[in-house]
Amino acid sequence: RGELIEVGKKAVRVQLHETLPGLAESRLQIHLGQGLSRGERMDWAIQKATELGATQITPVISERCEVRLKDERADKRLAHWRQIAISACEQCGRSVIPIIHPPQLLADWLAIEADLKLVLHPVAEPLESHAAPATLAFLIGPEGGLNDAEVEQARTAGFQPARLGPRVLRTETAPVVALSVAQQLWGDF
Repeated sequence: RGELIEVGKKAVRVQLHETLPGLAESRLQIHLGQGLSRGERMDWAIQKATELGATQITPVISERCEVRLKDERADKRLAHWRQIAISACEQCGRSVIPIIHPPQLLADWLAIEADLKLVLHPVAEPLESHAAPATLAFLIGPEGGLNDAEVEQARTAGFQPARLGPRVLRTETAPVVALSVAQQLWGDF
């Protein structure tokens, strides 16, 4: 709470009297490894993952990624994604902005630490068959999905295959459903 002290054309001064706590974060800490996708699909995934409580998001580069980011273009995309996360926080009332990491190769991202590490795969146990974690790492493939060798690589790194249901979801839809189900099972929904 505060009081407007001065209002000008280019600036406003406010004297703060009381700090109010922000919206509490989910008890479930989620790190989303999202297959790097084209344009609006990646924007959508980051926006919705932020609204659904992801604490960290890493664009993951795998064999079937159709996007290649280099140097200055990569820096611009990262700044763009961070702004999308900020806007999504403003929209949903979230006071903690998730960390948006620079794109990483799949092999590098698989070294992540989490209580439960899941790779979405259509032939697997349902999500709810897993015990409740405090930290969760989700790996979601790009358009065209992860190839069999990449799924096996994830399994070797401790990721367990999990499915969301009978349908194969698009790369921008999968994080919305996965994070919603995870928050319902183990988080704050």
